[in-house]
Formats: sequence, C-alpha cells, structure tokens
Amino acid sequence: MQNKKVEFIDWGLVDYQEAWDRQENIFAQTLSLKQENRTNNTTLPTPNYLIFTEHPHVYTLGKSGHEEYLLLDEAGLIEKEAKFYKINRGGDITYHGPGQIVGYPILDLDNFFTDIHLYLRTLEEAIILTLADYGIAAGRYEGYTGVWLDAENDKARKICAMGVRASRWVTMHGFAFNVNADLAYFGNIIPCGIDDKDVTSMERELGRKLDMEEVKQRLKNHIASLFHMELV
Repeated sequence: MQNKKVEFIDWGLVDYQEAWDRQENIFAQTLSLKQENRTNNTTLPTPNYLIFTEHPHVYTLGKSGHEEYLLLDEAGLIEKEAKFYKINRGGDITYHGPGQIVGYPILDLDNFFTDIHLYLRTLEEAIILTLADYGIAAGRYEGYTGVWLDAENDKARKICAMGVRASRWVTMHGFAFNVNADLAYFGNIIPCGIDDKDVTSMERELGRKLDMEEVKQRLKNHIASLFHMELV
C-alpha cells in the first residue's frame, strides 16, 4: 500500500555537513525498513520527508564532478568564508548559500512512481510553476537538468540546480533554487561544468528581494500537488 503522507520540515539555516548527516540518517532508516519488509514479508509503511533548508556559503561536488571547476584554492575559500565538500549525489559542482531554498525530498518512490527521470521532471515543474506565480517564465534546457530562463536563446540562465541520489527508490539530496542568493559566489566555480551560460535568481529577475517564507509556501504546495502528497 502506498503511503502518500509526507512530513514537511524546515530546518532553517544549517551547516551543510550537519544537514548531510541528518539526511543520511533518515535515508538509512528508510532503507532499513524497506529491507525489513522484504526479509519478513511485511508491509510496514515507509516514511516520506520534504525538507527545506538554507546553508552558509558552501560548494559541493557530485560524485562524477570535476574538482577543477572550483576556481578557488584553500586560501580563497577562507577569504570567501565558504566550505567545500565532495558528496555522493549526481551532478557536478554547485553553490549553496543564504537566500537559496535548498530542498531535500527523502521519498520512497515506491509510494509515488518508480521513475527517476519523471521524479526530476516533476521537481522541475514545481519550480517552474512557482516562478510562474511571480510572472517569471521558466522551462527546461534540453540535455541539462534544472530550471532555466530563456533556454531557447543565447541568454539562457539557470535559476535552479538539481542533483539527487537514489537507492532502492529512496531519494536524497535534491535542488537549490535561487531566490535572493548572492550570485557573486557562482563566479568562483564553473556551475555544473557549464561555462558559457549565466546563473540568475528571482531577486535579479524581478529587481527586488522576495519573501522567502512566501516562496517556500508556494513551492511546497506545488510539490505536494504534483506528487499527490498529503503533507503533515
């Protein structure tokens, strides 16, 4: 039986390593329960979580990424008050920082649909719908994950990056959505290995700071609707 209930949690501003450890703990518990069901031929419901957070300045490199895309040495990281981690998600290098909604859905996709590509496209669609609420037309860029503006011309710019990990259909990691983020920090990397495209934010596009809580609420509702979740 599919469990459509999803616990929504907002961690607020949390150090990246701490958030990663918390994710890994929840992820491992869910995998353990799935294994227990398989071993004992039981059907205990697996939990689902939708976690929003923000991080202090940090660069993260996916397992298939290129460390040379980080353009700072150790002294440069210290100067920018930023950290750097090699992590176990897909994708290349990206930046997280204040003013960005970082989403970590830890879902058992057996409760929804077992299709990683559809999972990514559905998360992208939630971001696209949220941007549309503010009059920003966004879409996808063929061959790349994430959400883009003006993807059909030479002014293409990325507003949301994605990188996930999944095991036995349980997901972790997720997306980084630039709301009021300091875009100067993207100048210290080649984001996702793409050096000929720009990065943007809602603040840059609209010329004003956004109410983060309002954007979170809209995004949360779109995710819940698209996945047919029951948020608790």
